[in-house]
This record gives sequence, structure tokens and C-alpha cells, in this order.
Amino acid sequence: MNSTNTARPSWDRDDLPEGEDKVVAVREMFDAIAPRYDLVNRIMTFRLDVRWRRRAIRELGLPAGSTVIDLASGTGDMCRDLQRAGLHPYSFDLSFGMLSADRSGAPRVQADILGLPLTTGSVDGATCGFALRNLVDLGAFFDELGRVLRPGGRIALLDVGVPRNRLVRWGNGIYFGRIVPRIGGLLSDPAAYRYLPRSVSYLPAPEKMTEMLAGAGFVNVRHRGLSGGITQLLTATRRP
Repeated sequence: MNSTNTARPSWDRDDLPEGEDKVVAVREMFDAIAPRYDLVNRIMTFRLDVRWRRRAIRELGLPAGSTVIDLASGTGDMCRDLQRAGLHPYSFDLSFGMLSADRSGAPRVQADILGLPLTTGSVDGATCGFALRNLVDLGAFFDELGRVLRPGGRIALLDVGVPRNRLVRWGNGIYFGRIVPRIGGLLSDPAAYRYLPRSVSYLPAPEKMTEMLAGAGFVNVRHRGLSGGITQLLTATRRP
């Protein structure tokens, strides 16, 4: 008698995974969605993701020739924009599938970004696009950024946000919570795009994240809401 494996993937569960389960779920999920990741991003954000990344790089404010690590780099979109800005990016991601789909030409490393294979104070800047909520320990990540950046180095971190305006928040909740999973389900992996809207709950409040960055050795910490607050951008300078 033939049997069909109907087991749900590790990222498709009623409760959000924690600890090592989360690491495994995130890695496997991004391996699964890598082939169509860019296409789904462009469609579901109406290409605003391009504008958000370029804003982050402008706010990074580093001179041409600076070395920048792009963390949870995915398919290399941020690396391409960093290259256009005259910067030298290095790509780090937990997902081999994502790194395999990277066409930026930047050097690539498969690594858990909570423990980077870099010496202390060795890079000028760091970027991270829409991955903070996928990390097991955000505080440890901020500490690691503080370790690998040189004094005066800069960071620019993007992630989804929760709009302050009640009407915008309501509309974004419907779009992100109901429509995005349908788009993702049609074009890619349905379970992954059900998980992604729910994963917003992993993120601390903006005030908490700025406090955590200050505690990790950063100054001039700023939080900005982009596009009505549907996306948030954190920037900071490593204490000299």
C-alpha cells in the first residue's frame, strides 16, 4: 500500500518555534523559498523593498571603499545595492539555498550571524534586511555587531514594522496577514508566507531595540518608520 508523507514543515505550526527549533525552521524555510524569493518580494511590496534597501544604505553613510557585511543576506539584493554605492560587501546567511541564489558576486559565507567568523573590529559597517525577527537572540546579535565593527563603524537594520496610525495599521494587518500569504502560496511555499506575517510578534518594541543597541556599545541610535511605519529602520554608530 502506497503512503504519502503529509507531515507539516517545521515552520508550519500553530505555535511559533523557539530556540534551536527556530534555527532549524528558519534555515529550512528559506532554503525552500529561495528560488522565487525575489519575485514574491517585488510583487508583495510593489517594489518598495528596493526603495527601503537604498534608503538604508544612504543612512549607513559610509564612504566609498568601506567594507560592509550584509547579514542574513538572502539572494544578495542588498549586496548589489551596496556595490552600486561603491562599498565592498560580504554576504553572510544561514541558508545555503539563499546563498546559492545570490548573483551579486560578493564573497559568500554560510554562517549563523549570532557567531560571525570575523575578528573583533574588522569591518566598517553592517546591514541586515528583514531578518531581525528570525533570530533566536536579538540581544546576542546586537552584541556581535558591536564586536565585529570598528569604533565609529555604522549599522543599518531593516525589518517590518507596526504602523502607529490606527487606520494604516488596520489596512496593513489585512494585507500582510491575509493577502501576502495568498500571493506567497500561489508563487512559492504557502506555509512560509503564513509564518512570515506571524513572525512580527518576535520583534521587541522600537524603544526596547534602541535601548538594546545602546547597551551593545552603539551611540546615535535612531529608529525611523518608513512608508507609514510598515517598515522600520534602525541606524547607529559603534562607540568610538
